[in-house]
Amino acid sequence: MTPLPSSPAEELALLERELIWLNTRRVQLLRRRSWLKAALRAQSAGGWQPPHGGQPPHGGQPPQGAPGGWTHAPAAHPAPAVPPGSATGGPGAQHVLLILGGLLLAVAAIAFTLFSWGELGIAGRSVVLAGVTAGALGAPVLLLRRGLGATAESVGAVALLLTVLDAYALHAAVLPEADGAGYAAFASGVLAAGWAAYGVGVGRLRLPLPAAVVAGQFPLVLGAWAAGGSALVIGWALLVTAAGSVVVAARVPVLAVRATAWSGAGVTWAGGLLIGLGESVSASGPLDAAAPGVLLLGAAAVALRAVWRAPQEMAVTGGVVAGLAAVAGVGGVLRTEVPWSWAVVVYLVCGAALAPVARIAVVPRPVRGGVLGAAAGVTGVAVLAVLPSAAATLLGPAAVLTELWAGAPDGTRELAAGAGAWPDALSVPVVLLVAAVLLGAVYASLVQEGREPAGWTGAAGAGAVGLVSAAVPVLLVSADVAYAAALVVDLLLVAGLLAAAVAVRRVPAAAGGTALWCAVAVAAHAGLLALAVEPATYAVFGLLLVLFAVSAARSREAVARSLTLVLSVVCALVVASAAGASLELGAPRTAVLVLAVPAAVVVLGLWVRTPAVVVPLEAGAGFAALVALGLAVTDGAYLSLVLALCGVLAAATAVRPERRPGAGYLAAGLFATATWVRLVSAGVTHPEAYTLPVSVIACAVGLLRRRTDPEASSWTAYGPGLGVTLGPSLLALWSDPHWQRPLLLGAAALAVTVTGAVRRLQAPLLLGGGTLALVALHELAPHVAQVFDALPRWSVPALAGLLLLALGATYEQRLRDARRLREHLGRMR
Repeated sequence: MTPLPSSPAEELALLERELIWLNTRRVQLLRRRSWLKAALRAQSAGGWQPPHGGQPPHGGQPPQGAPGGWTHAPAAHPAPAVPPGSATGGPGAQHVLLILGGLLLAVAAIAFTLFSWGELGIAGRSVVLAGVTAGALGAPVLLLRRGLGATAESVGAVALLLTVLDAYALHAAVLPEADGAGYAAFASGVLAAGWAAYGVGVGRLRLPLPAAVVAGQFPLVLGAWAAGGSALVIGWALLVTAAGSVVVAARVPVLAVRATAWSGAGVTWAGGLLIGLGESVSASGPLDAAAPGVLLLGAAAVALRAVWRAPQEMAVTGGVVAGLAAVAGVGGVLRTEVPWSWAVVVYLVCGAALAPVARIAVVPRPVRGGVLGAAAGVTGVAVLAVLPSAAATLLGPAAVLTELWAGAPDGTRELAAGAGAWPDALSVPVVLLVAAVLLGAVYASLVQEGREPAGWTGAAGAGAVGLVSAAVPVLLVSADVAYAAALVVDLLLVAGLLAAAVAVRRVPAAAGGTALWCAVAVAAHAGLLALAVEPATYAVFGLLLVLFAVSAARSREAVARSLTLVLSVVCALVVASAAGASLELGAPRTAVLVLAVPAAVVVLGLWVRTPAVVVPLEAGAGFAALVALGLAVTDGAYLSLVLALCGVLAAATAVRPERRPGAGYLAAGLFATATWVRLVSAGVTHPEAYTLPVSVIACAVGLLRRRTDPEASSWTAYGPGLGVTLGPSLLALWSDPHWQRPLLLGAAALAVTVTGAVRRLQAPLLLGGGTLALVALHELAPHVAQVFDALPRWSVPALAGLLLLALGATYEQRLRDARRLREHLGRMR
């Protein structure tokens, strides 16, 4: 242990010695690191053995006078000689030098080929070509024997470039008459074979074999182009090249070669596929489409071969593209025999033909999943293609709203003709039905496998239900079915969908929810069709009312129950409105008849009193009341009557304790509004006629509130009621030239003020006193104006000055009076 320093001078000397030792140790460790790097590089090259009599440096003794804490350092050894072929610099500097050297050689070779080649004769050119190429190709072998792997790679890359330049120079000088594309095909094939042989022969170079794979992508394609082949011939050349690249990628274990081969296969395969698709789409007959179809099937086979034993993600992707290519090939031939509107059906059927692949056990599972994904993709695209036409067909009967009860048509297509909504052929419903059958088959298959009816299984069932629900109405319109038959089919479909929606124990939740909303959509379609004929309107909406009511009674789901209850009220509303139209009552009188629907709902709510049932019914009743108000808005008398009747219904609802606050306020508001509407229709312009009844009711309610809660503020109890009348009356006072309103308003304000003072109520006292002061000001204003006109002009400032002096002299007394007044008012309620 080193003794502790006894003085700063000794501590400083100790620190100096420690720093010297650290610097010396750092130098030793750096030398050790350099020696180890050189040894590792030489060992990897295999051309170095440790020198005799020398050991690697491990460290050194601490310098003389080093602190005692460093006495454990190992002994120093003499530095060895640097191994042959090693360098003290890092590999980064070596790589930079090699790359720069290779680039310089490549530039020199290009310059020689372009500028100095023509100055040599045939013999000179041959000698130069043979010598330079042979030297460049042979140099890596010697370099590898000496352990210079990086240098060999650089020289090998230059050698490969020289072979390309040699091929170009040979065409330019010796074979200038040869066709460029044909010579390029031949040269690329020769280069690919030569580079492959060179890479296999040398063995330890990494660049020749991937370069051979790249060169091998061109011979067939360029050869087909040089031979004047058609687009299909070029497509087959691309496809065969892709197949060859797949074979190379599958059998060669070198990672760089496999990556290059997979990349080349993807590019050439995609080129052949695009050519096949273009030729298939543009074909005008089966014979013209057969050759592109075979090309597309070949592309599918190549894709399957490529991913047969690939990882899962790659196998699924390959299965998808293979399935799509097969569908395009077969569908491209078949669609030439049908009208263009049925081409979607053809491709959809071809996609459905891929489904049995799921049962072929020899096909790997990921590939099967990809093929089924292709079938699902084709189905989805087909449905999306016909969806706009299907939507227009379903909404087409809405044109009947412009002319209700115009008469029974010959067929349903006549109703949709107003919107131009039906398709040109039956292809749209056929596509929907085929897609529904496919989804149903998928659902049944998944259930048989033991899958739970949720997730993808439930989605398949829901999709099948939705497609069938859309296909049937579209089929009715497209096939121009008789009007009565279309109504019957729609009603039967609604009944089936509602039965499926409420059968929650036997139907998955997703399918049940879809069935419910599809039932609503089909019911709307049936209702629009029924509005064309008066008897059909009563029959269809009456049956829909019964169906929705029965579904609400049987349903155990809150959403389904609420929706069906609201739709029941809506159907009853349509029936009531139709009754008014049949009786020719006119819109205002029909509004009174429509109120029978919310009246029945209110009675039913008093009887049932189940929140899960009452709340949806009340929502439907509120909508019916709004419709009634809209019908009566053109007639003031009937509008007042409808408002009053709505107030009665709200008051009847307020009988139930849980609805008393909201319904009570609503009833009061409706009664007041009904009174005002009646007064407006009678031509009454005095505001008191509108406000006084409200004030009386509000003050009566406030009186009851004060009796039950004596601590309640007078502003809460009486403020709103008094303000409703006093405010509008004051506004009307200033524009009223007669004496009756000031007299009555002043008397009423005096009574309110006295009542507030006697009862010690703050709100009546202040509101009444303020109103009384304003009325007095209104009455005295003309006389005050006359007095001011009679006085000289200097008297007004003089009187104001005297008033201010008086207030200033008695300021303290006035301040005490104001405080007492504030305290007195504060003690009032």
